[in-house]
Amino acid sequence: MSSYDDIINLPHHVSKKHPQMSMLDRAAQFSPFAALTGYGDAIDEAARVTEAQIDLDDSERQEIDRVLREAYETGCPVEVTHFIPDERKAGGAYVVTAGVIKAIDPVNRMVELQSKVKIQIDTIQSAVRM
Repeated sequence: MSSYDDIINLPHHVSKKHPQMSMLDRAAQFSPFAALTGYGDAIDEAARVTEAQIDLDDSERQEIDRVLREAYETGCPVEVTHFIPDERKAGGAYVVTAGVIKAIDPVNRMVELQSKVKIQIDTIQSAVRM
């Protein structure tokens, strides 16, 4: 005879005061506990890859300036590959932006497209008229 023989066949108790817990809430009790909050995010951030900005020589810079100037003067669309520095770690990413040049600011070395996008000329790796 076991010590639970007197209660083993009794019906499951259902409270009249408290509603039954949903299956989702019951399962949540057994979900993993994140003892180190933010640790997973830190691991993901460390694993994220950034690129280094490529330095161009003078002839490549002159070619980019020529393409930008011609595109501005003719109103021809241009496709620009430029570097955007990462806000959280060293390096960044190259992105391609296309559009028609609205203005070139030689003092601040900026190109503004008609879409209001401003691109620092020194971050441009290539520029192609479309």
